[in-house]
Amino acid sequence: MNYEEIAEIIIGLKNADLEFRDKLIQGGLLSEDYNEKMASLHCRNAKILDKIIDNIGYPTVEKVGKEASEAAWLVIQHSIGQPYFMKKSAELLKVAVNENKADLKSFAYLSDRIAVFEGKPQLYGTQFDWDENGEMSPNQYDDIAKVNQRRKSIGLNTLEEQSQIMIERVKNENQHPPKDFKKRKREYNKWRKSVGWIK
Repeated sequence: MNYEEIAEIIIGLKNADLEFRDKLIQGGLLSEDYNEKMASLHCRNAKILDKIIDNIGYPTVEKVGKEASEAAWLVIQHSIGQPYFMKKSAELLKVAVNENKADLKSFAYLSDRIAVFEGKPQLYGTQFDWDENGEMSPNQYDDIAKVNQRRKSIGLNTLEEQSQIMIERVKNENQHPPKDFKKRKREYNKWRKSVGWIK
C-alpha cells in the first residue's frame, strides 16, 4: 500500500468521525454522556490508525500530505478510550515536532488532553469542559500567566480569548451543561478508571 492510499484511508476515518459528530449535534446529543456508538467508532478508528503507524511511523505531512496528517491527529485526539495508543502517538508526534516535521500546536493539544485524562494540570490550556457553575471553562492548569506565555510562544491566542470562543461554540452546537454535575463527575472518573487513565 503506498502513501497515497494510506492518506485516503486516514481521511476516511476522520470523515466518518465528523459525520457522526454532526449527527449528534443535530440531535442535540453532543453534551450527553460519551455516546456508545461514538466511543466504538473512535475505538475502531484508533485500531486502524495504530496499524498504519506501526507500518509507516507518525503520519507526517511529508509522508501522507497535509489533509491526511491533520486527519490522523484528529483521530488520535478522539481516541480517548485508548490511553496506550494516545500516549504512544504523542511520543511519536513529539519526535516529529523536534525534527520539524510536525506542528508544535498539535502536540500542545494532544499533551494537554493526556494531562487532563490523567488528572494533571495542562500546560497550554487547550482542553475545556463544563464546570460546577454550568459554564464552559478550561480544565485544570498551573498558572494563567505561564499558560498564556506558552500559548503565545506557539502562536495561540490568550486563554481568556479562547474561553470566549469556546462559550460561543457550545452555544452554536446547542450543547448544555450536565443536569447533575456531581453525577457526571463520578461517571467520568469511573470511565477513566475503566479504560486505564487512572488507577
